[in-house]
Amino acid sequence: MKLHCIVMWLGAIASIRTSLAASSDASPTQLEKHGLHIPEQKLYQDIVTWDEYSLKIHGERVQIFSGEVHPYRMPVHSLYLDVLQKIKAAGFNTVSIYVMWALHEHKQGVVSFEGIRDLQPFFDAAMEAGIYLIARPGPYVNAETTGGGFPGWGTYEPSIWRTSNASYVEAYQGYMAEVGGIIAKNQITNGGPVILVQSENEYSKWNEPQSEDFEYEKRLIDDIRRAGITVPITTNDVGPDGLYTMVDLWGYDGYPRDFDCGNPTVTKTNAVPENYWSQHMKIAPDVPNSIYEFQGGAFDGWGGAGYEACSVLTGPDFQRVFYKNLVGMSTTIFNIYMLYGGTSWGGIAHPGVYTSYDYGSAITETRGLREKYYDLKTITYFVAATPAWLTSRPQNAESTKGAFTGDSALKVMQTLDDFSKTAFYTVRLSDASLFTSHTYRLSVSTSVGELVLPVLGGDLTLHGKDSKIHVTDYKAGSTTLLYSTGEILTWATVDGKDVILIYGDSGESHETAILFSGDAPKAKVVFGDGKIETQMIADKKAVAIQYKTTGQTVVEVGSTTLYILDRANAYEFWVLYPPTAGPFAHFSTKNPVIIKGGYLLRTATLEEDGTLAVTGDLKATTTFEFLTPKAATKRVTFNGEPLKIKATSHGTFVATRSVKLPSSHLPSLKDATWRTADSLPEVQRNYTDTHWKIADRKTTVNPTKPSTPVVLYSGEYGYHNGHILWRANIVSSGREIGFSANVWGGLAFGYSVWLDDKFIGSWEGNALSSHFTGHFQFGEKLEEGSKHVVTILTDHMGYDQDWIAASDSFKAPRGLTEYWFHGGAPTEITWKVQGNLGGEDYVDTSRGPLNEGGSYGERQGWHLPGFDDSDWTESSPLTGVEQAGLQFYRTTFHLDMPSGVDYPIAIAVTNSTSNPHYRAQIFVNGYQFGRYVNSIGPQKVYPIPQGILNYNGANALAISLWAQDKHGAKLNSLELQIVDKVETSMRKVVPAPQLSWKARAGAFWDAKSTTSTNSDHSHKHDEL
Repeated sequence: MKLHCIVMWLGAIASIRTSLAASSDASPTQLEKHGLHIPEQKLYQDIVTWDEYSLKIHGERVQIFSGEVHPYRMPVHSLYLDVLQKIKAAGFNTVSIYVMWALHEHKQGVVSFEGIRDLQPFFDAAMEAGIYLIARPGPYVNAETTGGGFPGWGTYEPSIWRTSNASYVEAYQGYMAEVGGIIAKNQITNGGPVILVQSENEYSKWNEPQSEDFEYEKRLIDDIRRAGITVPITTNDVGPDGLYTMVDLWGYDGYPRDFDCGNPTVTKTNAVPENYWSQHMKIAPDVPNSIYEFQGGAFDGWGGAGYEACSVLTGPDFQRVFYKNLVGMSTTIFNIYMLYGGTSWGGIAHPGVYTSYDYGSAITETRGLREKYYDLKTITYFVAATPAWLTSRPQNAESTKGAFTGDSALKVMQTLDDFSKTAFYTVRLSDASLFTSHTYRLSVSTSVGELVLPVLGGDLTLHGKDSKIHVTDYKAGSTTLLYSTGEILTWATVDGKDVILIYGDSGESHETAILFSGDAPKAKVVFGDGKIETQMIADKKAVAIQYKTTGQTVVEVGSTTLYILDRANAYEFWVLYPPTAGPFAHFSTKNPVIIKGGYLLRTATLEEDGTLAVTGDLKATTTFEFLTPKAATKRVTFNGEPLKIKATSHGTFVATRSVKLPSSHLPSLKDATWRTADSLPEVQRNYTDTHWKIADRKTTVNPTKPSTPVVLYSGEYGYHNGHILWRANIVSSGREIGFSANVWGGLAFGYSVWLDDKFIGSWEGNALSSHFTGHFQFGEKLEEGSKHVVTILTDHMGYDQDWIAASDSFKAPRGLTEYWFHGGAPTEITWKVQGNLGGEDYVDTSRGPLNEGGSYGERQGWHLPGFDDSDWTESSPLTGVEQAGLQFYRTTFHLDMPSGVDYPIAIAVTNSTSNPHYRAQIFVNGYQFGRYVNSIGPQKVYPIPQGILNYNGANALAISLWAQDKHGAKLNSLELQIVDKVETSMRKVVPAPQLSWKARAGAFWDAKSTTSTNSDHSHKHDEL
């Protein structure tokens, strides 16, 4: 009864909206009379506007098909355009970006957008690619980043964060003013690509007794506006729950497959969301149905299944079922998270994920294209060619079972355009967990009356986890399809004729009917081996064509041409938009060019002399087919080279292009000359920690209170990532026989302990423990009055996220919460701590604050190019060490890669079972692009982007090897791999900053001696 009432209510709303939207005097007052609350649109500009259907740009309705990309996860700025062009080619017109506060204000009050943290190159690349941007600057972003994007200094800030607490507001305001100003300069109103700006992120859950903080929400909006933002402000409710609705364009997130990459083929029966539309209408009926994050992959944690499994979890079958369901719910602002994940290099990641952030996305970490990329095109191209979607409404979003088929095994959602007769029928299995195939017949309403499809007999088939969108009364140029069970890929009018591309799975039987007036058109096959059956229907007002989607068959029906394709052939078609004139030339959606062929087609330009200039990438020799006007195809070039074109019998042009994939050679890392040095001199008996920072804070505002006499949290002393070293200088009471400590480091962390120069044990770590109490025996009682040092090397895996607001979970400590000595306590104890050089006043400003940890080698800069290791011992990480410790290895190698190609390179290791407990960091030209934990995994292949790697020149490779067992450790294997080979039209890659080594003040022991040098550049803490 309740469901029936909801359906009737939604139907009434749709009816009211149709009549009101069609009238010129529809107003909020009228809508309120019908029980629909429409708050006032506070427009600060007139370029980006909206109504209840869609966003409008310059008054024109726009379907926002967006994909998530994080600029900070790709420090090579010249690769931005490559990624964005691939996104544009896939039919997307928008990208959503996070900005990570922690990277820009590592020290409170010092905000930097310099070097690799400069946002402008991304904005510029978006303009060139023709991609709008949704900017999401936080201050909180989540995103599987350390602290959820919060800077480390927030861990010792006294207020509760993500609230209206005055000191928290003060903490974020400097950053928000800076980032807001940069975004404001790049708004569409100022000639830039930014059309929407998000406030906060998933501000939807709170730690009791806190609740939704409306003062905080309003204050943050005011701060964003004060920074100069005039475009609409959005937010992403964690689900359609109606929280933070004071923004201009409220929307929500959805992750229905969760993140179980270990079971990628298992789907819950009721996994497909059905209440999104009714919740949208209940909460924000005055704005477009907006999903600012919908699952495009999954993150994978330490010890996980790996990202190929995540790509299966959210593969093509997932996209067809879940995305088409959302399209059927008239979701006209739709962002997929992630579309390109990238790499959590350095210390970017929170403890729940490892270095790769591939996410199982359509575009891989190495910028390759998965099958799901091509499958996405079948949805985005269709929506882009279907303006009726932008004013449509689902009619039975929660009453789909058995609808229009009479078969309870199927669910069919009907979506109607409020301003035309066009209808869409989205079909899927009722039980989302099944792989079975199912046949059906579909009852539809059309402009000529009720029909049961297919009209010419037979059945339609739904194969396993799939979904289809059948249409009725669909306009494609001057052609009206009375119906089509074959799915529409796209269409264009070419030389006065409508060309419509229709597809289905291989071997499926489908039917398409074309309305006509006057003489009945004849349907004939002009290309391909496909067979068709035709018949006049609807009192001879339409011609129905039945066919199978196998290969490619071209059918002429009067002045209309149908391309009948199986899915594999549909994947090969590209829809490109030639640029027009002016600063927004690349945003044009007029005069689409349809071309078949190629791994990737990026751009198409119509030049004044009639040349069609196409750019793209190839992986194999390819035959192109150009569905373009004859006048625009007099001459065709591909990547600047002319193609030999010839006409086909059905009015198109074809040309073949051989692929060019020159051979290449990678040097052997196994055979390279390696040099090594001890990166843990802190356990040598003659080591002095005179210049170390004394850990002497007696109190902390951290929610987790320690039971130690002094605070032993690294964040309290300005160290927020990577290896952290603790030293307890003790005077023995003569009773100590061992030591225990509860150490916190985040999931998958580990630590090792020495008494003086004697290794006494490790906690090797696992994927489930974020802290661990270890017990370590000295082997003998210490002598009364003797002096000793307990040294602890810990791994800081990043700060936890703060997803539940007001929980301050990101402040979970990194360090010791408790320790004790077995047998008795020392008479004196002084603790000291060491992290990355300079702490919050980090030294390597070019690579940023999260690239380095506190190991001796990193502090000295041994990982940087140009360091002189000539007096080091020759030895390889494949030889390793025979005792516990931290060893640094360096080598250099040259690359001479061919031009005109994209050959992504990775550094690969293999798992070792003979010495399982070790950790390694991989530094390439100073950038930490790999964090390997042998006993936990799963990552063993570490892609290194071109621009971090010098493809034509010298490269410095450093490995830090942390042996956690007394018998030592070695890498099982280490090699360079080419992970893909593509002939490319991408621009020449400009390397990221690769500043070379120079002597570092404050690094303590000199690299070539055992004497203490330089003065301490210690971080000075404000008293709290």
